[in-house]
Amino acid sequence: MDKKSPSFEVDLVKEFRFEAAHRLPHVPPEHKCARLHGHSFRVELLVRGPVNPETGWLVDFAELRRAFAPLREQLDHHCLNDIPGLENPTSEHLARWIWVHLKDRLPQLAQITIHESDTSRCIYRG
Repeated sequence: MDKKSPSFEVDLVKEFRFEAAHRLPHVPPEHKCARLHGHSFRVELLVRGPVNPETGWLVDFAELRRAFAPLREQLDHHCLNDIPGLENPTSEHLARWIWVHLKDRLPQLAQITIHESDTSRCIYRG
């Protein structure tokens, strides 16, 4: 394909990982998640849009890494309950918190997926 190829649309996904502790303050006291515990979180950022015919990509993966870096710094090896806006740090709230903090920097952001375990995840689409 040459530079004059028509544009086409793609979904591009970049995955990040971080370790964090949390407890869920609004579950019954006997619920296991009421106690402080940790997860190896995986976050997938999905951006959607047309491929630039000049560069051949939608977004440089390095741009996604730069956009997420300050959030990862706030989250990694911290207690999520101590972060403003994450006082009830469910996967649902974490996904929305990340969205709110990234959407202005990544206008092509279409979806955030939070994996809190190998078998449990939350998908947020704004």
